[in-house]
Amino acid sequence: MERKNIWTTYTEADLAALESLCGTYRDFLDHGKTERECVSRTEELARKNGYRRIEEIRSAGETLKPGMKVYALNRRKAAALFQIGKRPLTEGMRILGAHIDSPRLDLKQNPLYEDSQMAYLDTHYYGGVKKYQWVTIPLALHGVVAKKDGSVIPVTIGDRADDPVLCVTDLLIHLASEQMEKKARVVIEGENLDVLIGSRPVKKTASGEATEESETAAEDKEKENASVREGILRILKDAYQMEEEDFLSAELEVVPAMNARDCGLDRSMIAAYGQDDRVCAYTSLAALLDTPVQEYTSCALLVDKEEIGSVGATGMHSRFFENTVAELLELSGVSGTDLALRRTLSSSRMLSSDVSAAYDPLYASAFEKKNSAFFGRGLVFNKYTGARGKSGSNDADAEYMAWIRRTMDDADVAWQTAELGKIDLGGGGTIAYISAVYGMDVIDSGVAVLSMHAPMEITSKADIYEAKKGYEAFLRAEE
Repeated sequence: MERKNIWTTYTEADLAALESLCGTYRDFLDHGKTERECVSRTEELARKNGYRRIEEIRSAGETLKPGMKVYALNRRKAAALFQIGKRPLTEGMRILGAHIDSPRLDLKQNPLYEDSQMAYLDTHYYGGVKKYQWVTIPLALHGVVAKKDGSVIPVTIGDRADDPVLCVTDLLIHLASEQMEKKARVVIEGENLDVLIGSRPVKKTASGEATEESETAAEDKEKENASVREGILRILKDAYQMEEEDFLSAELEVVPAMNARDCGLDRSMIAAYGQDDRVCAYTSLAALLDTPVQEYTSCALLVDKEEIGSVGATGMHSRFFENTVAELLELSGVSGTDLALRRTLSSSRMLSSDVSAAYDPLYASAFEKKNSAFFGRGLVFNKYTGARGKSGSNDADAEYMAWIRRTMDDADVAWQTAELGKIDLGGGGTIAYISAVYGMDVIDSGVAVLSMHAPMEITSKADIYEAKKGYEAFLRAEE
C-alpha cells in the first residue's frame, strides 16, 4: 500500500496556495518561539478573523448562536478556539488538538554567575533533547519577567539582525581525547549547558555606578573589584528594568537564534526550530480560520507541556479544556451542565495533531520501512503511538480509522500511515490518550519531521499543505 509522492500531481494553483501557506507558517514560527508567543500570535490572528473572548460574550449577556466565534486563553500559554456549529454542542464537536511547547533550555531561578571573568546563565533543559546538539550554535533568549508590582515584561534577545547572540561552549578538539570516548548521552552533561552571556568586566566607582574597566596601570590594581556579572545586571536593568531577584519570577527560555528558512536547492522543505509541534498547531489554526460554519462546532485546541508529560495547569491533563466547554454550554443556554458536558465530550471526534518521524535513509536501521512516514506523501495518521508494547498509547478503533479513510479520500487529501520507528528502539506519546478518557474518538495525525527535537527540524512543504487540507476536511465532515 505504498503512497505516491504528491509533488508530481500539483497544478500551478496548488503550488501557489502551497507557497502562500508555507510563507505564513514561517512567519508564525519566527514570531512564536515560545508557547506564550504562539498564544499571542494565535490571539492576534483569531481576532482579525472575528473571534471574541468568552469573557466578552458573558459580559455582554449574549447567548451563543451558530456561526459565532469565541476563544479562551489559559495563562497565555494555552488557547482554545471555537466556531459554534449548527447542531447542539451536546451532539459533539470536531476538535483539532496540538501542542505549542518545544524542547529548549530553561533558565534556572538563580541563573546568573561569573567564573574567571566570564558571565553565564545556568539552565535546565526542557523535554527530550540530545544535549550535544545545543553547543556552539547561536542562541536567543525569549520569555517574560514578572515583577512584584504585577507588571510582566517581555524579553527577546538574539533574533533581530542587530542583536547579540548567546551560546553554549564546547571543548576544543585538541583537548577532547577523553571527551570523545564518552557516550553521546553524556558527552555534554546537563549541568554544562550553561549559556555564555558576557566577558567584559566593569568596576564600581565611588558613586556606586558601574563603568567600563580602564587598562591604565592605576586601575589594573583594582581589577579584583571589576565584575562581568555587574555589567550584565546593568544591561538588564537598562533594557528591562530588571533586578537580579526578578529572575525568581521569570520564565526565560533559551532557543535557537535562527529564522525559519526554505530548505533544499528546490526549496521543497522548511528548516526551523520548534516544528514539533507548531507545524500541526499552525495548520490546525489555519484550517479553523479558513472553514465556514459547519454542522458541528469546530475547535482548535493548542496546549502546553506536552514535551514533559502534558502536566501542570497549562498541559492537557489540566481541566482547562473541560472547563471551557462547560462555559460554552452555559452560554448556549444548556441546563444540567455536568451531564451535558459529558455528552458533548463523549460525542466529539478529535485529531491529536502531532508530528511523526519521517523516514531517514541515513538512519534506515531505526525504521521499519513499510510502516514509516515519508516526505511528500501527505498527512500522517498513527493509529497508535506509545513505546514498545504500545505503553502510553491511544489505540484508535477500526471504525474510526475507516471514517478517517473515507473523510480524507472524499476530500482528495494525500495521506499515509506510520509507526514511530522500530518497536523496541523507543517510542513517544501525544495528547491523544488524555482526550480519549472522555470517550471521544481520537487518532494521532500530523506532519512527518526529520531531525525531530533537534534545534533545527525539517518538514516537507507538500506535507504541510496536505495537513491543512486534511484538517479542513475533518472539520467539514458531517457524519
